[in-house]
Amino acid sequence: MLAPNHQLGKDKKMTGAVKKLSVVSYQVSDWQRARRFYGETLGLPVAAFISDEVGWMEFGEKGDVHLAIRLWPNAGPIPHCDGAACAVFEVDDAYQAVELLRQRGIQCEDVVAIPFMVTYANFYDPDGNRLQLAGPPPGA
Repeated sequence: MLAPNHQLGKDKKMTGAVKKLSVVSYQVSDWQRARRFYGETLGLPVAAFISDEVGWMEFGEKGDVHLAIRLWPNAGPIPHCDGAACAVFEVDDAYQAVELLRQRGIQCEDVVAIPFMVTYANFYDPDGNRLQLAGPPPGA
């Protein structure tokens, strides 16, 4: 998350082969546990859902990028890879957000503060998928 006065890409439209980022998805091993984590623990609104058998659910606001969960269809653990995508949630105060998530039993790393840029912290869903929250830079 860049400081508010950073204007790169302002008023620019995607003009290449892709039009718009619409969904970031994570694989999950326990469907019901993941639904509770994203829907109840994080409080994300359900944006799209067909059935439990399909194993796909999207969370987010209408017209915004959605976070989706998809049920891992294979036997064995979900392979995790370094450098994988990470959904970033904007927050008003990274320190308060981490405190609230920890109170809800969510594994969170400590907040990292980068002057003039951002305060952020990684946190993890029950399958170990990394997510991140990002707030204003220190002193903003």
